Order: sequence, then structure tokens, then C-alpha cells
Amino acid sequence: MASGQGKRFGSNKLLTAVDGVPLYRRAMDTLAGAGLDRLAVCSPYGEILAAGEELGFLPLRNSGAAEGISASVRLGLSAMEDLDGVLFSVSDQPYLTTDSIIRMLDVFRELETSLCALSWRGRRGNPAVFPRDLFGELAALTGDVGGGAVIHRHPERLILVEAASPRELADVDTPADLLP
Repeated sequence: MASGQGKRFGSNKLLTAVDGVPLYRRAMDTLAGAGLDRLAVCSPYGEILAAGEELGFLPLRNSGAAEGISASVRLGLSAMEDLDGVLFSVSDQPYLTTDSIIRMLDVFRELETSLCALSWRGRRGNPAVFPRDLFGELAALTGDVGGGAVIHRHPERLILVEAASPRELADVDTPADLLP
């Protein structure tokens, strides 16, 4: 998901470089190496869609981005409805690793009826993987509400997969979040 307007950041944070690589590209590179069956990027930004397409992502223009995160969830889900599960990942976690995503996917593949989310010391974060039977609930989301609402309705199905470090779950909301 790469549709944020960067209001708290003051500009399109997804174009901001971390260690010389824009946030959106770091996210795409991380996901591209995880062995997912299909990749898509939801964004209203042409530069991000073009970069995604070059990396093998299905580019999905998010014309409803102003509605909030649910527009990205619905749009991304529309391209994944035939799969057994869908992973949603944001593009503002510059230190997320491919290894952690692979570990989470391995857990999901073993227990395909569960919800899996990356975590640190029991605290849930992003990304998360949702099984097919919850696609209807994801598709019904509206406004600035994401998959966390679905997770809250099914806490008994949630399996937390520990990240390699807390830094992986850190997201960028303001320029100060990029300071060491």
C-alpha cells in the first residue's frame, strides 16, 4: 500500500530516501524477495506505479486514496481474490526485512485459517496476512480503517510472528522519525 498523503510528514514521504533509496522502493524490494505468488502496488502516484510495474508488481491506480486506507485494502484485494490469503504491507517501514516476511508467510502456510501479523514482544504491527474466508470483511471496510479492524474482530485467530528487531516495525510519520 503506497497511497498515503503524508499530511503529518508535510509532503509525500514515500519519495523520501532512506540510505539513498526512496521508502516506496525499499518496501517493494523487500516484498519482491519474499516469494509471494502475486505482487500489487496500490497508489495514486504515477512514479510509484511505474516503479512497481518495472519490479513485477501489478500497478493499481488508487483514485480513492483520499477516503483512507480502506480504499487501498479494497483495491489490492480486488486483484487477489483468487488466492488463499493476502498480505497487506505499508510502504513507510524502511527497516522491514524480507526474512521476517518469509517467516510470517511460513507460519501462515502451515495454518491457513489463521491471521498472522509481524510483532515485537507481543505487540502487533505490520504487515499482516489474512486468509481467504476474511476477504469479505476486508472488502467491506470503509474510511480510514484498515485490516486491524478485522483482526480486532477475530483475536482468537491471530498469530503473532516476532520480527528480528523492533526497528522493523517502526514507521515513518514525520521527518523526525528518520533521525537516528
